[in-house]
Amino acid sequence: MAGGMIGPGNGRKRYRPMAEINVTPMVDVMLVLLIIFMVTAPMITSGVNVNLPQANAKPVPNTNKPITITVNAQDQIYLQNSQIQLPNLVATLQQISQNNNDAPVFIRGDKDVSFGDMLQVMAMITQGGFTKVSLLVQQQGSTPTPGQ
Repeated sequence: MAGGMIGPGNGRKRYRPMAEINVTPMVDVMLVLLIIFMVTAPMITSGVNVNLPQANAKPVPNTNKPITITVNAQDQIYLQNSQIQLPNLVATLQQISQNNNDAPVFIRGDKDVSFGDMLQVMAMITQGGFTKVSLLVQQQGSTPTPGQ
């Protein structure tokens, strides 16, 4: 109904328009958009596929956009999504971070990569002056998302 009847009881009544906004269609659209973003966001995080090891660790709080380094099972090193050689890693990292050594650097390594190779990559980065270097692992019991 568009409004209620108001007025004295003498028979002359007028209608007052309803002054409320129906927000149900807007909420429906927002929920659909939320679902779309929740489905597409994990697909655009990283393009190099690795099989991460599992560990019981709490996630690191994310304040800045991290720089991601990936070491795949063939010992190939990727900076973001482009392949790079180990001797060029620190120089390229400094260019990307604009000489900000406090930029977070996340290292993702396939579980088949030897500990020595991962340690060599981490040592190279820390010798380059980067202080916030973290290893990424998959939480136990969780299923890997595409690109992890």
